[in-house]
Amino acid sequence: MKISLNWLREYVDVRLPIEELARRITDAVAEVEGWRTIGEMWDPALVRVAKVVAVDPHPNADRLRLATVDTGERTVQVVCGAPNLAVGQTVAFASEGARLFDGHTGEPTTLKLRPIRGVESAGMVLSERELGLSDEHEGILVLPEGTPVGVPLADVLGDVILEVSTWANRADLLGMVGFAREVAALTGGVLREPSREFTASGPAVDGLVSVSIEAPDLCRRFTASVIEGITVGPSPAWMQERLRKAGMRPINNVVDITNYVMLETGQPLHAFDYDLVRGKRIVARRARPGERLVTLDGVEREFDGEMLLICDGEGPVGVAGVMGGGNSEVNDGTTRVLLEVANFRAGSIRRTSTLLKLRTEASLRFEKGLGPEMAMYAQQRALHLFETVCGGRIASGIVDVYPGKEPPRTIVLEAARIAQVLGIEVPVEDVRRILGDLGFLVHHVPPAKYSVQVPSWRPDVEIPDDLVEEIGRIYGYDRLPATMLRGTLPAPEANPVMSLRERLRDLAVALGFQEVINYTLTTREKLALVTDPLDTVRRNPLGVVNPVAAQHAYLRTSLRASALESYAANRRQAEGPLRLFEIGFEYLPVEGDLPIERPVLCAVLGGSREGRWHVGGGEALDFFDAKGAVEAMLGALGVRGTFTAAEEHGLLPGHTAKFGVGSEMAGIVGQVHPETAAAFDIEEPVFLFEVWVEDLVRHLPERPPYQALSRYPAVRMDLAVVVDASVPAGAVLELARSHRSQGVTTRAELFDEYRGPGVPEGKKSLALRLWFRADDRTLTDEEALKVRQGLLARLGREFGAELRG
Repeated sequence: MKISLNWLREYVDVRLPIEELARRITDAVAEVEGWRTIGEMWDPALVRVAKVVAVDPHPNADRLRLATVDTGERTVQVVCGAPNLAVGQTVAFASEGARLFDGHTGEPTTLKLRPIRGVESAGMVLSERELGLSDEHEGILVLPEGTPVGVPLADVLGDVILEVSTWANRADLLGMVGFAREVAALTGGVLREPSREFTASGPAVDGLVSVSIEAPDLCRRFTASVIEGITVGPSPAWMQERLRKAGMRPINNVVDITNYVMLETGQPLHAFDYDLVRGKRIVARRARPGERLVTLDGVEREFDGEMLLICDGEGPVGVAGVMGGGNSEVNDGTTRVLLEVANFRAGSIRRTSTLLKLRTEASLRFEKGLGPEMAMYAQQRALHLFETVCGGRIASGIVDVYPGKEPPRTIVLEAARIAQVLGIEVPVEDVRRILGDLGFLVHHVPPAKYSVQVPSWRPDVEIPDDLVEEIGRIYGYDRLPATMLRGTLPAPEANPVMSLRERLRDLAVALGFQEVINYTLTTREKLALVTDPLDTVRRNPLGVVNPVAAQHAYLRTSLRASALESYAANRRQAEGPLRLFEIGFEYLPVEGDLPIERPVLCAVLGGSREGRWHVGGGEALDFFDAKGAVEAMLGALGVRGTFTAAEEHGLLPGHTAKFGVGSEMAGIVGQVHPETAAAFDIEEPVFLFEVWVEDLVRHLPERPPYQALSRYPAVRMDLAVVVDASVPAGAVLELARSHRSQGVTTRAELFDEYRGPGVPEGKKSLALRLWFRADDRTLTDEEALKVRQGLLARLGREFGAELRG
């Protein structure tokens, strides 16, 4: 936002140097990104105010004229080609040696006098572009009547323009009055509000226009007035100057007044040609799907059913809070104006402007949250200007439809809370002064409370701590003492699910997996590839009302699709083994409520094992690599998992198992079905496992089991047994690990599973590597053989196992 220091001084006295003012504003209000000084290069002795006292033709050029100007010290003659030159004008005059801007190139230059078509010129009458005020170069700059002649031009037009970046929830700072209120509170000045007085001498407004609000949830207030007897023309020079300094182009007196009041109050306004308003009625309603309107920028726009339109008796005449329509635009022939000043819900305006790709000065202010009371304030201020600038006749009364009116918000603030947040006790008189200067109504309730009524233009202030912030920033953060932290730290709040997620993330990385982060939004088609057709919950995900892209339209109910997509994308760029994982959420819909966010670790792996020098070419990763990764994770967490053969949609039967702790399942591991893999453009065997975090966390021990290591060495032996092909290898391994005999423990690992020649049909060979260890002695070979024989006997009884010959 551009802040003119001269304009600001109309509302509050500012005597601070610009550097100090900018520092205070940045510290307490909003960031001053920089400033530009208008007239900085104008030499007070060389660029001054003059008056045109005579205009004569040039003897040698039809398009040039000779102007006689009074500089206040002498009368001189200059050659001028401006078409708007006239006797009696007060102008900007430069003498030789003045630093100006070239009217053609815009570059800084020094004025050098030379004859023009044979006539000497004693100086130059200047345009706005030559002064650096704007790009206007068609005519000379004409100063307001009454400007003293002979004074330095910098004293008249000199100004400082501050570039200020305001906050997203402070719409009041986008108006000069609101900004001046902050400066007055900072500097101890007094705020002078602009006049809102006017004379209503026209017919009753109720007989001229009617207003209705059909969408009170989107339009909280609507005011309207009618001004007759308008003559559309240029606005006064002072108004045009202020608009230009604020970055706006003057158009005509009607439009300029609406823009001026918006910049002054922060409240957008819109003027309609009253004679073009059909039915003499205004309706604020939701758009009908497919409804269209050509806006003031000449673009035809189509609306959806959640956009708010301003309509007359036959159809749309404006997009509420964004831009008016071309069918009711003020033009040179307008004589009667319908002035609209309304208040709209911030979120609605933000959504509309975003979908239409139409950001305006009005939408920028509405979407930051304007208070409804500002509508009448701006209406009255605009009517004052219409009366004084345009000479219009104002209808009696103002239409005010206000369905969303609420009582003023009152907040009780305790002095102890101020001291607790700021670390100091702020005196009562300072609290009352600061909040009072900012527009709050403050009542001190002895001994240590304040009852504070929040002004309508500050909807961002909702709780006591918001008031503490107001006090602290104006009182001065630099006045807060620097102290060491004190007090006790709050006890940590345990979050077992989050802790387990972080532990699983670390374990997966330690096992060689790389983490991926995918979008939580997907499509129904992708979910259908990895979810069971009978699973009505996962097959009916929650849809996004306004998706940014077609491929991001539904909340995912499974991580498998996104994990396989990531695998396919990375496989095209990588060789050798590829191990990826994601810890995210499945969003399972619940009727009439928010979805259940179910935390899941989903990992995929495939490719060949790394060979020498960390390159591929070895054996392919298989089901047991995925199962081993799960076992390693569970072991590191201090739990022992049990695996059970299972069938799962999208996974290969016979190569899939669920795992659990105790009687509860905690995840699944298996090979992705080749058809499912092919649907994701994966041509190699790929394996997947999931860990269901909430199901696993309930079975984690408070502390891992611990057993002291034996001081005695283990005896290692191998054992190969033949069992039925249907016997799970895990069950055999679990029995071997549980075998105890005369104080001897057994550790077992499976290192081979074989079917083929030498093994009967329907059988398989399992080779186990065994370690026997005693806690109190070194085992002899004979003792180890006895333990081995006992284990073999148990395997025979439980599984019908026979020693492989």
